[in-house]
Amino acid sequence: MASTIQALPTEVVYLITAGEVIDCFASVVRELVENSLDAGATRIVVSLWPQQWRIRVADNGCGMNLDDLQQAATAHSTSKIRSSADLWKINSLGFRGEALHSLTTLADLEILSRPVGGKLGWRISYGNGGEVVQVEVTAIAPGTVVTVSHLFGNCSSRRQGLSTAAQQMKAVQATIHQIALCHPHVTWQIWQNDRQWFTISPAATTGQLLPQILPQVRQGDLQEVKLEIPNPPNSCTDAINRVSTPHSCTDAINRVSTPNSSLTLVVGLPDRTHRHRPDWVRVAINGRMVKTPELEQTILSAFHRTLPRDRYPICFLHLAISPNQINWNRNPAKTEIYLNEIIYWQEQITQAINQALSISSSNLKEAVHTTRVSKLLKAAEAKGGYNFNSQNPNPCTDAINRVSPNSLKAVAQVSNTYIVAEHPGGMWLVEQHIAHERVLYEQLCDDWQLVPVEPPIILYQLSPAQVSQLQRIGLEIEPFGEQLWAVRNIPAPLQQRDDCAEAILELSWGGDLQTAQVAVACRSAIRNGTPMNQQEMQTLLDNWQRTRNPRTCPHGRPIYLSLEESALARFFRRNWVIGKSHGI
Repeated sequence: MASTIQALPTEVVYLITAGEVIDCFASVVRELVENSLDAGATRIVVSLWPQQWRIRVADNGCGMNLDDLQQAATAHSTSKIRSSADLWKINSLGFRGEALHSLTTLADLEILSRPVGGKLGWRISYGNGGEVVQVEVTAIAPGTVVTVSHLFGNCSSRRQGLSTAAQQMKAVQATIHQIALCHPHVTWQIWQNDRQWFTISPAATTGQLLPQILPQVRQGDLQEVKLEIPNPPNSCTDAINRVSTPHSCTDAINRVSTPNSSLTLVVGLPDRTHRHRPDWVRVAINGRMVKTPELEQTILSAFHRTLPRDRYPICFLHLAISPNQINWNRNPAKTEIYLNEIIYWQEQITQAINQALSISSSNLKEAVHTTRVSKLLKAAEAKGGYNFNSQNPNPCTDAINRVSPNSLKAVAQVSNTYIVAEHPGGMWLVEQHIAHERVLYEQLCDDWQLVPVEPPIILYQLSPAQVSQLQRIGLEIEPFGEQLWAVRNIPAPLQQRDDCAEAILELSWGGDLQTAQVAVACRSAIRNGTPMNQQEMQTLLDNWQRTRNPRTCPHGRPIYLSLEESALARFFRRNWVIGKSHGI
């Protein structure tokens, strides 16, 4: 019997390999842009002609000399790794040496490049398989220009299988946005059919860049935290972090070697912004956006009970960690990874999110334009028949609260509902019921305690499902006669409530333990309309500030309204000159 196993022809092998790396417009852009970033580029121009199946990426990176250009598109050629051991210490975005070679099997490839400090630039065209077809001297600034033409020209079925041009361009935009978030220092210009499509200006931090990508989010809606964190106790990073690859001009950010890792976190403050879908929970590791369900779930869990029902956070997490903690060889597109010591990283992320959501002197920067009251102030100013010149060139950012426990001073109570709190940067209105609800909820989560009650609470006409629900959350309940049930222990905060029976009925209507804890906290919190003396108000403010998530109640409602001193000054025109105010 003849053998049915045969070696594939070389051209078929190349096409299969290319298909793993290059499968659409967005993947071409991703591979070329990652090469530009590895070359240290700070300005990248992407030009697209979807109808002509043509893409061009130009950068101001370190460029290539003639020898490197002649090798660039040959199979498995790269300047970024040298041996199999290097796969465990990847410091660059690209490392497999497949992208350019794959492109030569799927399209026409041309590269123009001139190294920094070089006197000559070169243009090289490549044939199928990466062999050099044409070489000539060309005038070009230091950097590289890669042009891909007639993409998938030899694979008509591939073209037909792709989505519409509009969908392809949407995928390209999403790809560039993801990469830009990981590299906020880069300037981006994107052209489509010889017209400028969109640009992304460089920013000092990812938090400052994000509003360009998500326009509905304002700078004041975000909180950014950057932490240096120790490496996991079992990792040996010092020796591996000191790896150098002298033939690569990798992005300087990826080249930094430190004994510690860093965590950059940008979160949308839950009292100001959130999403209908979990589409803005993003995780990046060492300069590349990745899919990590474990870390994404950690983020969602950290925001639990800070947002309204069916709403999701805005959160971008960027970990810069030792390469030996990561295995990039899980997916050809390098979008999925294996991460060592994942429980350790989950703990660090949870702590960072708690820090970002807390109210403290280190992270509360309440710009005037982020508050609802400021809109009223601006409207009042706009209707005034006069103008004034602010002495502060940036009045929207001159009020930075420095709040720490006990720095909020209870001043008064409005309508027996809102606590007026003074602090060095202005004043807040704090709704007493939901502030107390947040305090009680976190106490219940930390110490869920059921206490015996005598006489028992008697309930009437419970369904079997209600009885089962009360038993599920730990209550002792037993028949007490026809259609009567006796509850013999209750959550501790309900002990002093005269509406305890109604609260138990509410708990019987379903939900998990956390839902029950929210319901108990809501029932037990001080009610709006209840008078409070000065000491009671101050105690509530102090306890509320110390909670892990003080910005919203467990239902996701905002707890406080901020009116900054600078906003008051602008409204009352305190920066006027006295003479002017009298018409002199």
